[in-house]
This record gives sequence, structure tokens and C-alpha cells, in this order.
Amino acid sequence: MDYEEIVEQLRPLFEGRRWKEVREKVEDFPAQDIAELILRLDKSQRIFLFKLLPRPRAAEVFSYLSAENQDGLLQDMTDHETRELVAGLTPDDRTALFQELPAEATQRLLELLPPGAQREARALLGYPAESVGRLMTPDYIAVRPDWTVSRSLQHIRSQREKAETINVIYVTDHDGKLLDALTIRRFIVADPDTQVGDLMDTHVTKISAFEDREKAVELVQRYDLTGLPVVDTEGVLIGTVTPDDIMDVAEAEATEDFQKVGGVGVLNFSLRDARISLLYKRRVGWLVLLVFINMFGGAIIASYEETIEAVVVLVTFLPLVVDTGGNAGTQSATLMVRALATGDVKARDWLNLWGKEALVSVALGVTVAAAVWLLGLYRGGIEIAWVVALAMMAVVFVGSMIGMLLPFGLARLRLDPATASAPLITSIADIAGILIYFMIATSLLGHML
Repeated sequence: MDYEEIVEQLRPLFEGRRWKEVREKVEDFPAQDIAELILRLDKSQRIFLFKLLPRPRAAEVFSYLSAENQDGLLQDMTDHETRELVAGLTPDDRTALFQELPAEATQRLLELLPPGAQREARALLGYPAESVGRLMTPDYIAVRPDWTVSRSLQHIRSQREKAETINVIYVTDHDGKLLDALTIRRFIVADPDTQVGDLMDTHVTKISAFEDREKAVELVQRYDLTGLPVVDTEGVLIGTVTPDDIMDVAEAEATEDFQKVGGVGVLNFSLRDARISLLYKRRVGWLVLLVFINMFGGAIIASYEETIEAVVVLVTFLPLVVDTGGNAGTQSATLMVRALATGDVKARDWLNLWGKEALVSVALGVTVAAAVWLLGLYRGGIEIAWVVALAMMAVVFVGSMIGMLLPFGLARLRLDPATASAPLITSIADIAGILIYFMIATSLLGHML
């Protein structure tokens, strides 16, 4: 969809206050496209387009906006309009909105909700941040094991408007405890007189409301679930996590890891709408820290001043050797951080992976050393070639070990492995590379000093 072209088509309609034509222009667009379109309009036009949408449609579009843009729209709406909009959101989308807003704004919106919706919202907000309880929706459909398929389908039809999804139907006992989760297809193809209990296999994957939301993503991906039931400490079904929420969490967690690895912290906002001052604050800390860390590298170079004066050609290979070690460390760290984040490996697997990474890094070191040996031979002779080749092997090995072990060390300390960011690992590997390079050079070229 060419959003810019549509914005140009809408502009004269807004200027002429031809609201009916504006509504007709966008009414068939998917909610995601309308949300994107709203962001490309002038601020004064956003609220007009949003108010032209039918209430259910407006709530759906609203859920696809970032928290910052949602807050901006709410500030331009009356209390009555806000009440209708927020009440029309699904419980999980409403919770997502509340937890991103300042406490004062959240309290104001809660007070605008009807009593039932307010109690529901407060209950979901009562779960820990980043927990499954904050992610789930309490709107689901459950049937009893002693019901027939015919009765169950009648119940499903009567509750279809209240549930966020009917892809999965849950089976609970009279105390509300979860017994099974069945796809709607099982009910459609079964004989109407069959009892639900006969369709059950009781092999149900579930999750506690207090579990971290990353665990929910892991379970859905591992078992290809279309819905993940959420239970309390006694096994009572209290909600479900839908695939759209899982995809949002997976994207958010991956984005968060990439941002941490890049050394910019977590950006809980749209980069397009971010203020320059905020981007500066998120990035300056790491850069200043790394400046001080890299001063150690300068100090090491200064301590080998005599070696450099005696064999000046060593300086020409310094960037090559040092950068290669940092790159090797970044490669290793990227693989380990992602594997830990997805659950592919655990902290206890470090020893096995250390052996594997050691063999890989040795092979990589030998390969790049062979290539740089020829360059060293051409520029400085046989002795320089061996210095550069041996240094290259060593820095690749050390850099890879740093990149591999640091994320595991942080994981063992119950810290986020993604904080072993690429700039930090590169800086540490660079310092180690400088030291290794000049130690090897001093040892092999001692007769020239």
C-alpha cells in the first residue's frame, strides 16, 4: 500500500470537511493499514480520521498504535470518547495500554471504565510486569467434559462474541480446573451426540500466570499452539494467550535483545517518533564508558613504544589483528546471546559449547593466520609474517572465548545475556588483542630491539 499517495488523496477531503468521503476511503482498509496511515497524517487530521471510524473498528485500530501515539490520541479525546474506546479494547490490549502509560494517566482511564471492566483491568494489572498474567485475556470459551458436542457447539455460538478467539475450546471441571484444550475442528467433525470427555486426551500444555512471558513464547513455538491456557496456582483456568500476543512478545523480545547487543539500551518507543534528546541519552552512556575502557588499549601501546620504534612495520598490522579479534568475539557473542534467548541452550551447557567454540575458533584462527602470513611476508619479511600470523591465531581464539563465555557468565548471575553487548565485547577483545600482539612481537623480535 502506498501510504503517501493515500495521504495526498485524503488531504483535500480533510480541507473540504468531506467526512463521509474520508470514511468511505478507508473503511475497507485493514486495521493495521489504518493505524499506519494515521501516523502519516498531520496531528490535527489524526483525531478526525480516528473519530470517523465505527467504535469496534476504532478500538481495533487503536490496539495497533504504539503507546506514545495511543497516549497522544487519548489526550485529544473527550472523557466520553475515551471511555467508549478503552472499554471497547480487548482485556489484553487494554492491559498493554495501561502498563505503558504514566501512573496518573492509567488511574484516570481506570476511573472512566464501567465497574466490571475496571475490576478486570485491575486484576490483570496486579500481575508482575513481563508476566503471562499481563499478557493473557480472560475472554475464552470453556465447556464441560460431560456435555455433548451438540450442546457444546450451542454454547460456543452463544459465547462467540465475548471470546477473543474460538480456535481453541477449553475443557474444565465444575471447579474451573483445566482438563484439556481442544481445537474447534474436533467439535465440528465429531458426532453431535459424542461427549466432550470422549474427545479428550488430557495432554494439555499450560502455563502459570506468574511465569515470564518469554516462557509463553517458548511453549507456543515448541508445540505449535494456537492458544496457550493460563492457570493459577491451583490449576484453575483464568485466561488464555492468543497467537497475536505471542508474536508481539517475540518481536519485542528480539528487538530488545538486538538493542542491548548494540549498546543502546531498551528503546520502548518508535524510532521514527523518538526525540533526538532521548536517543542521545540512550546511547551516550555506553559510548562514554567504552572511551574509558579503550584508554587501557592506548596505555598498552604506549608501554611498547620501544618495540614500535624498532619495528615500525608492526603498526601497519595492528588494526588488522585487533579488529579481527573483536569481530570474532562479536560473532561468538551474537550466536550465544540468541541461543540463550530462545532457550536453544541453557547456562549449564557452557562447558560443552566452550569445547565446540574452542575448536571452531582454532580452525578460524589458522585460516585467517594463513592469509595474513602471506601479507606479512610481503610487507615485512619472514619474521614479521610469523608474528602477525601467530598473533592472529591467538586473538581470534581469545576474542571468541570472550564473546562466548561472557553471555554465559551473565546468565549464571541471572542477568540478561544481551547486556554483553557487541561494543563491550569488541572493546575487551581489542584490549586483549593489543596486549597479545605486542607480547608476541617482543618475544619473537627481541634481537631487533
